[in-house]
Amino acid sequence: MAKYIYAVWKRKTASAQVKLFEGAWKDMINGKIVSEYVTRTDLFDVLYSAIRLTKLKDKVYFDVAVTGSGESAQAEAINYGLAKALLEKDSSLRAILKQAGLLTRDARKVERKKPGLHKARKAMQWSKR
Repeated sequence: MAKYIYAVWKRKTASAQVKLFEGAWKDMINGKIVSEYVTRTDLFDVLYSAIRLTKLKDKVYFDVAVTGSGESAQAEAINYGLAKALLEKDSSLRAILKQAGLLTRDARKVERKKPGLHKARKAMQWSKR
């Protein structure tokens, strides 16, 4: 078994467990090749932004186990997890990743619905008469 760097990252309710390997191989998400798992083309830019910024596209590959939330949040969780693993691999990449905002946790979550309201903040329509 090849040696890897392990990192975990969360976004909304998505949690990504990233294993980053050295070398060239297929990138996998939940046992599937990335192109099979991700259906939206705009998410490929999100997934690979950390690797593209550090110019390590053909030097590393990853295997990810991701759960929860939707496609977009999962892609962001994977991207941030990759950034964290790349930083652990080479600490000189910190300035690049930090400037791109890939080392800051996005803690925003869906606000809960309150009683008496339609949604979290949307109230009934108010009529004067």
